[in-house]
Amino acid sequence: MVSYNPREWFALIFKFNKADTLRELLPLMLTVSLYAGLVTFVMLDVWQVPETSLIRKIIYVHQTIGFVFSLLLAFRINSAYDRWWEGRKLWGSLVNNSRNLAIKLKHLVDNQDASYFNHIIPLYARKLRDHLRDLYRDESTQTISLEPTKHVPNQVASAIIGRVYQLNKAGVINPEQLVSITAEITSFTDICGACERIKKTPIPYSYSVFIKKFIFIYIMTLPFTWCFDLKYFIMPVIAVILYVFASIELIAEEIEDPFGFDENDLPLDSICEGIQKHVGELLGA
Repeated sequence: MVSYNPREWFALIFKFNKADTLRELLPLMLTVSLYAGLVTFVMLDVWQVPETSLIRKIIYVHQTIGFVFSLLLAFRINSAYDRWWEGRKLWGSLVNNSRNLAIKLKHLVDNQDASYFNHIIPLYARKLRDHLRDLYRDESTQTISLEPTKHVPNQVASAIIGRVYQLNKAGVINPEQLVSITAEITSFTDICGACERIKKTPIPYSYSVFIKKFIFIYIMTLPFTWCFDLKYFIMPVIAVILYVFASIELIAEEIEDPFGFDENDLPLDSICEGIQKHVGELLGA
């Protein structure tokens, strides 16, 4: 995730990084700009279409659908951002519940069990991160053996609740204390399921394809109406319009799955490190 100061206007305007869509769209912008220049040349210099031609009436179509188009793009970016923000709230809940579980266990278990939970609670966060990124890193130890062919976060959650039940049977944790800490443990699986829902349920295919086709048709037909008024100045204008519309779609595509490695995705690595640090402060030796 890109870290920045939103108050630095000029620095942000003139700064380019991997997350900036200009780099990705620049070849397409140049192509569309040349296309607009070619249309202008054919319409005005080759065919010499009079300004009173009915083809200029197409501009009313653009004006009519332009408002609807803006609403469509606004809904697109808002729906994608909702998924990004929901993912951030879920990982915020994982941070809080990991801390709460560590705080409660600190006053219930001895040093040996505290060392076990100090390892396995942050392990769950790391395994959930890798699971959402379709990765597997072998972190098996003497206390827990993980099978990559099975649901890894579930294995870690099962190990946590299994150890807690053992302590309950041994009388270290009484029934009232067990009820108190069960909520945090079960929330881990709830958070995992919610993250999987975001990852595995993308924006409907037809909706995404329709927006791309809409942008393409809208941009490709603009030169036929604007060339009479803008002449060859339409070339940079059409490039800027494409940049605005296509950037919205590209940003939406990137943030609708917020668990990956893109520049605008959630900082899962730093969140996992924070959980490791805070749980270690509570349960570490």
